[in-house]
Amino acid sequence: MPSQTETRAPIVSLRDVRQSFGAFEVLNGISLDIHKGEAICIVGPSGSGKSTLIRCINGLNPINSGSIKVDGIEVNDPKLDKRALRRRVGMVFQQYNLFPHKTVLQNVMMAPIRVLKEDRREVEARARDLIAKVKLQGKENAYPGELSGGQQQRVAIARSLAMRPEVMLFDEVTAALDPETVKGVLNTIRDLASEGMTCILVTHEMGFAREVADHIYFTDRGLIVEHGEPQDFFENPQDPRTREFLSQVL
Repeated sequence: MPSQTETRAPIVSLRDVRQSFGAFEVLNGISLDIHKGEAICIVGPSGSGKSTLIRCINGLNPINSGSIKVDGIEVNDPKLDKRALRRRVGMVFQQYNLFPHKTVLQNVMMAPIRVLKEDRREVEARARDLIAKVKLQGKENAYPGELSGGQQQRVAIARSLAMRPEVMLFDEVTAALDPETVKGVLNTIRDLASEGMTCILVTHEMGFAREVADHIYFTDRGLIVEHGEPQDFFENPQDPRTREFLSQVL
């Protein structure tokens, strides 16, 4: 019997995606499917194409060839409606990119009001709920400079969720944080995944990947070298490159 995920269309689908910077091929024919509600972790050495891959999914980096579809939208269509794509795909970066002169509440409210032209009162109610969701209630009127790095990153997650995306992309969101602030950010992402948000994470947090991911992809030199469910991936890696990588990071 095929599983439920095999019988329905994936929400994100990549087919033979290639992307180069000059003569350097960053993505060398990547294909993968992600179904609604799945949490996917992409791991691998620096320079293996992980961050480029998720930036392509969000249309931030153009691809040279292949196909990326998100909820039926062809991302590399020259006539792409980027606003429609941004409504479906939220992204949180390593750097928080908050507006320093805006409060936490204003940062979270800005995009739905400016981009989606939504009603301010409705957006504010949603923003306050999201600030509570990322466990920052009481910080609504604080400015980013008054928050720790981990708190700022949780504001960035709330800001992305305010657009009500179907898919959330996380690009090494704990890489710039002090160790004591990492846990709160990972807990926030863990909660989102457990609630059924489709999450694609580039991460170097292997314990977190093992716990949260439905599926793990290992990339090296622009290729998916190996993928599998966490238990198989960590306990029985097949490719020598995967084994070498895990021996260095675990």
